Amino acid sequence: MSTPATNPGAFQPLPPLAGRRIRAAVVGAGAIGRGSHFPALARLAEEGETEVVAAVDIDATAVESFCAEAGIPHAYTDLEKLLREQRPDLVTICTPPTLHRAQTVAALRAGAWVWCEKPPVPTLADFDAVEDEEGPGDGSVGGPYASIVFQHRFGSGTRHVRRLLAEQAMGRPLVAHCQTTWYRDTAYYAVPWRGRWATEGGGPAMGHGIHQMDLLLDLLGPWSEVKAMAGRLVHDVETEDVSTALVRFANGAMATVVNSVLSPDEVSRIRIDCERATVELTHLYGHSNDNWRITPAPDVSGEEAAAWQNFGPDVPSSHLEQLRELVVSMRAGERPRSSGTDGRTSLELITALYKSAFTDTTVRAGEIGPGDPYYTALHGGAPGWAPVAREEVSA
Repeated sequence: MSTPATNPGAFQPLPPLAGRRIRAAVVGAGAIGRGSHFPALARLAEEGETEVVAAVDIDATAVESFCAEAGIPHAYTDLEKLLREQRPDLVTICTPPTLHRAQTVAALRAGAWVWCEKPPVPTLADFDAVEDEEGPGDGSVGGPYASIVFQHRFGSGTRHVRRLLAEQAMGRPLVAHCQTTWYRDTAYYAVPWRGRWATEGGGPAMGHGIHQMDLLLDLLGPWSEVKAMAGRLVHDVETEDVSTALVRFANGAMATVVNSVLSPDEVSRIRIDCERATVELTHLYGHSNDNWRITPAPDVSGEEAAAWQNFGPDVPSSHLEQLRELVVSMRAGERPRSSGTDGRTSLELITALYKSAFTDTTVRAGEIGPGDPYYTALHGGAPGWAPVAREEVSA
């Protein structure tokens, strides 16, 4: 029997989005689907933009409970059956990383746009395979496209600081610090898919720090080289539990990056020192205007400093704010932010971080491609880091 994943021609194009609600489906009935994706979709449903037509999970009890609580009309345990029967315009993926590639490809081949939780996919090879399934990128009205959930890019604070940096209102960016220092105990890693390359994709650099690193790249632009270290200091896992990196950007700025799950005093922080001011964001899992601070240099006038501090109406970072922009892109038939090359950049930096740490070399942007072992596995087969094959012992 042919399926969307095996027969791309199994579906006819979806009808235009103009004048109707966007039909959405949620993949995964766990905490992120229930607590972040569905509330954002429901808010836009109240505004007449979306309608959630179905949800799917391999756990029938979980998805039926989710649909009953949320008022979602159709519950499924088979994604391809959902795609055939409900024909959603948008599929939001809220499952473990190892499932993202197959689920995204199935949705794209069914004609649906995709909004996928971070980390996007386990490897650059997977990301490129997903991008190959997207709609035309020739500037015409197109799609469907797959976008990654990087909600920290969205909101009034990030928008204001991004503009100041782009205009060099505070001078050139020179020095930066990117910190994701969180705490995860042994019970956290008792979940079978965590801490394993094959299922989680990586450690805190991939699963936790990716949000702050992605935001740093969104603010400072392309990176050029990275030199890193990684350690497995506390937890009995395949991946690292802490990493540090030195990153040079194409604009000349230099940054330190720390990703940890060993830090009882949890904080997420980005600091950028420019020629005329320091801008700093301190929060944990999301930010509003109050989480940003701009400290001017002594020779900056009070009037200019006050203008920098004017963030406008407070719009916190959130799934909702990113989804709003994604819906606008869908209706325009335009590639959304956090997709394609723009969505790949943080995964490429993380891949380079691992390669640098495990090979004790400096890794440059664009260096990792087909034929490089880190292109298809973030551990790169490195001794001491690659999973150890278990030999079967005969009785």
